Amino acid sequence: QLPVITSNTIVRCRSCRTYINPFVTFLDQRRWKCNLCYRVNDVPDEFMYNPVTRSYGEPHKRPEVQNSTVEFIASSDYMLRPPQPAVYLFALEVSHNAVEAGYLKYFCESLLENLDKLPGDARTRVGFLTFDSTVHFYNLQEGLSQPQMLVVSDIDDVFIPSHDSLMVNLKESKELVKELLTSLPTMFSQSRETHSALGPALQAAFKLMSPTGGRVTVFQTQLPTLGAGKLQSREDPNQRSSTKGVQHLGPATDFYKKLALDCSGQQIGVDLFLLSSQYADLASLACISKYSAGSLFYYPSFHYIHNPAQLEKFQRDLDRYLTRKIGFEAVMRIRCTKGLSIHTFHGNFFVRSTDLLSLANVNPDSAFAVQMSIEDSLADSSLACFQAALLYTSSKGKRRIRVHTLCLPVVSQLSDVYAGADVQAITCLLANMAIDRSISSTLSDARDALVNAVVDFVSAYKSSVSNLQQSGVVVPAAMRLFPLYILALLKQKALRTGTSTRLDERICAMCEFKTQPLPQLMRMVHPDLYRLDNITDQGALHLNDTVVPQPHLLHLSAERLSRDGAFLMDCGNVFYLWISKCCNEMFVQDVLGCPNYASIPPNMNHIPELQNPLSERVRAFLDWLQDNRAFSSSIHIVKDDASAKATLFQHLVEDRSDVASSYQEFLQHIQQQMSK
Repeated sequence: QLPVITSNTIVRCRSCRTYINPFVTFLDQRRWKCNLCYRVNDVPDEFMYNPVTRSYGEPHKRPEVQNSTVEFIASSDYMLRPPQPAVYLFALEVSHNAVEAGYLKYFCESLLENLDKLPGDARTRVGFLTFDSTVHFYNLQEGLSQPQMLVVSDIDDVFIPSHDSLMVNLKESKELVKELLTSLPTMFSQSRETHSALGPALQAAFKLMSPTGGRVTVFQTQLPTLGAGKLQSREDPNQRSSTKGVQHLGPATDFYKKLALDCSGQQIGVDLFLLSSQYADLASLACISKYSAGSLFYYPSFHYIHNPAQLEKFQRDLDRYLTRKIGFEAVMRIRCTKGLSIHTFHGNFFVRSTDLLSLANVNPDSAFAVQMSIEDSLADSSLACFQAALLYTSSKGKRRIRVHTLCLPVVSQLSDVYAGADVQAITCLLANMAIDRSISSTLSDARDALVNAVVDFVSAYKSSVSNLQQSGVVVPAAMRLFPLYILALLKQKALRTGTSTRLDERICAMCEFKTQPLPQLMRMVHPDLYRLDNITDQGALHLNDTVVPQPHLLHLSAERLSRDGAFLMDCGNVFYLWISKCCNEMFVQDVLGCPNYASIPPNMNHIPELQNPLSERVRAFLDWLQDNRAFSSSIHIVKDDASAKATLFQHLVEDRSDVASSYQEFLQHIQQQMSK
């Protein structure tokens, strides 16, 4: 329910350009004081009228002063050029490797199904290019009887074979687009071409999209082997579980970063879908999305027959990706109270100036983290304010400004700082800092820094606030899970050592920490645990025509598991449904469709659609969990036996066996470090 404000005058501070918001002070009817720089500004005449109440003379009741999140319809002052249309280019690898993986058929099916749901209007434009050792373009100009393929084989100097017929109006050329999508999967089915010229394909995409800007979606299945940006394998499989340090966390070439910055300059965002069974040097490839404000989707060991769980995840991700909201040619500026300054940004963007992020594309599923520093004393102010303003073009070609304002109290007692601490935000920001450190320095350095953060925090609390002469690690109530979260972070793919971890999977986990929304990250660090065999409609949500049960969240400990239950562990990107040996047979039959516990197959990874109340409840809850996240999660049914428990307990940080002892050891280690 976002208040959208259409007004000839967008009221801003004349000095620091802050948008008027609920935390400003009205000195009288005609003057307001900025809450960031404290300048006194005049209230314009137009602002005296309130469009909601249709009354005059109450500026403090205007929607932009009543709501801390608003959206303004921007005037031409906020445009460097007329707002661009929605423009989508799909770049598809079609080498033998790509054909073997089998993604093309499912991509074409998904796009055909969602063609009318792509965000946009009558001006929406689309284009396609495919590539192996050459780059293939498709003429889809209205009036042709069928799509026409144009092949450019000079990949060292890639050129655009036609300038007006490759990016076409979707409405006018819809039948040709449908015909191309229907024929693409079989077009390359006999291909023996093993090379992949990703770099030249991206250069071609850049040239095609430069006149307008827009979104490029790239599908890649292997290491690029030809032309600009070609890469060689850098991974040593013998070093996957090394405790000494991890090599090659940074890119092998600056080709992808440079191209991404060129793209950003032309308002082109590049999203990468990597569906590979082998090492593909994601550390280098991810730069194309990182610096163009794009998204990254990674499907290790993808194969349409041998890995049905990944295929289902790919299909669900693609459906959401194609239909989710999108903004184009955006910039985001973050302002803060006088005395505070911005230190570092985390996420996918190009930093245009100290407080301005360039975002060629913006979507609802990406997150940003910002480190602030206190430059001057805040002793004179009782409040600190932060304002994020995002100027973007909607998919319907409207220029809009989304403004969020946050206001926090400034306190004089350290105990109040601890009481108000947000342990999840702290954990995720530290994770971002650790990932930067592991790339600029070493992974062991980053891990040490995380442990030191706990040591410093506990020491500071003990010396300054806690008067208790307790032994052990004493932390304030709001931060009691902090040591546990940091231990869990050290066990994540991004930061762990000593456990076999593929380099691309580690890099992907690092990218997730830098770009995903906080609730999603926290589920990966510290999963949510629910009991499902006794699920009821008590306290359920009623959404449209669906009843969504809300089982209680359980404390994440092996003590909560029982021998007669079914437990769902939500780890953010994967669900584990753990079925204990003495689980109610009715649950096994009604939800899993198996006659008894013994007949549950070992690699079950979906919940069948069965027509009974229990099945409907469980599926409604799972669907609700899926709908509320950016990336879909695969599900694994886990039986109560030794090997399955090992899988599950990798995620259960507090298990009483080896993992719990590691938490006790971790706390002892913190104490030893403090005494030093």
